[in-house]
Amino acid sequence: MEGSSSEFANELDFNETDEYVPYSQRLETYIVPVVFAVIFIVGVLGNGTLVLIFAKHRNMRNVPNTYILSLALGDLLVIVTCVPFTSTLYTIDSWPYGDSICKLSEVTKDVSIGVSVFTLTALSAERYCAIVNPIRRHISTKPLTTFVAIAIWLLSSLLALPAALFSNVQTASVNNNSTILYCYPFPEEYGSTYAKTVVLVKFLAYYAVPLFVIGGFYVLMARHLLISTRNMPGELQGQSTQIRARKKVAKMVLAFVIIFFVCFFPYHTFMLWFHFNPNSQYTYNEYWHCYRIVGFCLSFLNSCINPIALYCVSKAFRKHFNRYLFCWCTDDRRTNDISLAHVNSSSRHMRQNSVTTSQYTISHNEKT
Repeated sequence: MEGSSSEFANELDFNETDEYVPYSQRLETYIVPVVFAVIFIVGVLGNGTLVLIFAKHRNMRNVPNTYILSLALGDLLVIVTCVPFTSTLYTIDSWPYGDSICKLSEVTKDVSIGVSVFTLTALSAERYCAIVNPIRRHISTKPLTTFVAIAIWLLSSLLALPAALFSNVQTASVNNNSTILYCYPFPEEYGSTYAKTVVLVKFLAYYAVPLFVIGGFYVLMARHLLISTRNMPGELQGQSTQIRARKKVAKMVLAFVIIFFVCFFPYHTFMLWFHFNPNSQYTYNEYWHCYRIVGFCLSFLNSCINPIALYCVSKAFRKHFNRYLFCWCTDDRRTNDISLAHVNSSSRHMRQNSVTTSQYTISHNEKT
C-alpha cells in the first residue's frame, strides 16, 4: 500500500514533462474521498464487530477464528491510522501532515499487508493439517496458534522498518515554479535501485511467494479429499460430518485468499510496470492513470471486505453480525419465549401434581 504515496510522487514526475493539472480539476478528487469514506465506515463497523464477537463469545475462540481476529486487528490498524490521511492524496495538492504522519502511514500500511498475507498463509496451512488429520487432538493447538499470530505481527513489523526509516516528505516543482509536498517511501539519495529492490521484494514477500504456498496447500488439500472420498473405510464414515465442517472452513479461508490477491493485483502490477519499465514516465497515459487509482482504492478496500465475506459464508458469524449490527434478535427472543413457556408449563404441571398428591394423602388419612 505504500504505493499510495509513491504513486503520488510518480505522477509528479510524469507531469514534469506535461502541464500539471490542479486537483480541483480532476475527477478522482471527488470520487476517491467518497470511496474512502465508505471503506472507513464499513471497515470500522465490520472489523470492530468481529473483535467484539471474539471478546464476548468464548465458543467462537477456536483456531481458525484466532487467525480471523488477527486479520481484523490488522485491518482496523490500517483503517484507523492510515485511511483518514491517505484519502487526502486525491483531495488536496500538497501533503499537509508532516514527516511523523508520513512515516506512521507508510509503516501501518506495510504492517497491515504483512499481517494479512502471512495470516492467510498460516490459515491455509492450518486447514490443510485439520483436513489431512481430522482425528488429531487439539491439546496444544491454541497456544501454538497464539504463538504463530504473535510471530506474524513481529515479522510484519520487522519488514516495515525500511518504511519507518526512509519515508519522508519531499518537494516537487510544478507549474509557475511553485512547489508542493508529497510523502515518499524511497529516499532520493539511494536512487532508483533502492526503489526497484523494495518494489520487487514486496511483490515476492507479500504476493507471489504466499500465493504459491497457499496454492500448494489447497492443491494438496484437494488431492487428499479426492483420495479419501474414494477409499474411505467403513469405520471412518461417521467422521464425514466433521470433514464436511472443516471443508466449509477451508472454503471460507479460500474466499479470503481470493479477495486479497484480487485486491492487490492491480497495485503490484502497476508498481512493477512503473519502476521496471524505463519508459514508464513517458508512456504513462489515461489508461495507466485509471489503473493506478483503481489499484490504490482496491488495496484499501481489502481492509473492509473480509467481514462482508465472512457474513456471506459463515452462518455462525452471520448470526452475531445480525445481533450486534442490525439488531435482528427475533430468533433469540423466540427461543427464549419457547424456553420460558416450557419452564412455566413444567412448573404448572409440577404444582398440579403436588396438589393432587396432597389431596390424595389427606383423603387417604381421613379414610384411615
